[in-house]
Amino acid sequence: MTASRTEHLVLPGVLTDAEAAATVRGILAVQREDGAIPWFRGHHLDPWDHIEAAMALDAAGEHDAAERAYEWLARHQNRDGSWYAAYADGDFADVTDRGRETNFVAYVAVGVWHHHLATGDDTFLDRMWPVVHAAVEFVLRLQQPGGQIGWRRDDDGTDTTDALLTGSSSVHHALRCALAIAEQREEPQPDWELAAGALRHAIRRHPERFLDKGRYSMDWYYPVLGGALTGTEARSRIAESWDRFVVPGLGVRCVVPNPWVTGGESAELALALWAVGESDHALEILQSIQHLRDADSGLYWTGYVFEDEAIWPRELTTWTAGSLLLAVAALGGHEATCQVFSGDRLPRGLDPDCCV
Repeated sequence: MTASRTEHLVLPGVLTDAEAAATVRGILAVQREDGAIPWFRGHHLDPWDHIEAAMALDAAGEHDAAERAYEWLARHQNRDGSWYAAYADGDFADVTDRGRETNFVAYVAVGVWHHHLATGDDTFLDRMWPVVHAAVEFVLRLQQPGGQIGWRRDDDGTDTTDALLTGSSSVHHALRCALAIAEQREEPQPDWELAAGALRHAIRRHPERFLDKGRYSMDWYYPVLGGALTGTEARSRIAESWDRFVVPGLGVRCVVPNPWVTGGESAELALALWAVGESDHALEILQSIQHLRDADSGLYWTGYVFEDEAIWPRELTTWTAGSLLLAVAALGGHEATCQVFSGDRLPRGLDPDCCV
């Protein structure tokens, strides 16, 4: 990696140039030759975290490696447009969870659009368009009358119609990226626009349509990260639960009241803070989790139990490193990452705010 490819990943108190390069090398070392990026070697791959790591590689200028990750998805997409929830060590032939989770499936649109913005590769976009289209169609078959997205289809074809706020918020982000891809290709998808609008309305106005997972920090910030809440509405949501989830100097709790802060949630919160113009707070959060960095690998421990002063679990995950790199890239002005997560240039979807 050259300095020009990583200069936006240098952030005071978070990453030096050498540290950024080490973190990228840490992700590359886990990636298999076929493009798969498991959590770590010997653990499983899930499609969402695989894509998050691939996006981090694009943010670092490792476009060939990122493209191999998307090619893995294209090769192993199920006929219904989905992927399974877990593959042992990224081996597509060794499925350990045959459920198909909607937010896992939808996220391909975010990654593909990010890669296109980072590379300008129209041929890649053309090649991945059928993959994205099929994935979105799978996800929207689980959209409920109230706009929310059922979170999973089991291997026997049974749909779980219960909706998760975090998952649906991620799907909202993915639908907007899918619409951006469709717009770029001049292939309008009005049904997707309606679906995105109905989903946004459900997230903003109907919390009762989602399972109550309010103890989890992801349910707090994901409506902001996924772009359903913006402006004053987003900043108010962040402010109202700040003290509940943020542990000063350590990071963000995964779930209250557990004394456990996690790197992935902290980095995602930082990205959400950046998206609503709170860059100073975003920087503070990223600085607070540097105790999770492993100097040898450049990767980050998943979490820390602060009452016991213990790293737990003992795992260095590609997606934790990936989420941190993406947050740093946004703060550093990396254009593709900024466009994808600010939402400024993403189609909003048709939301007349008059749904019931």
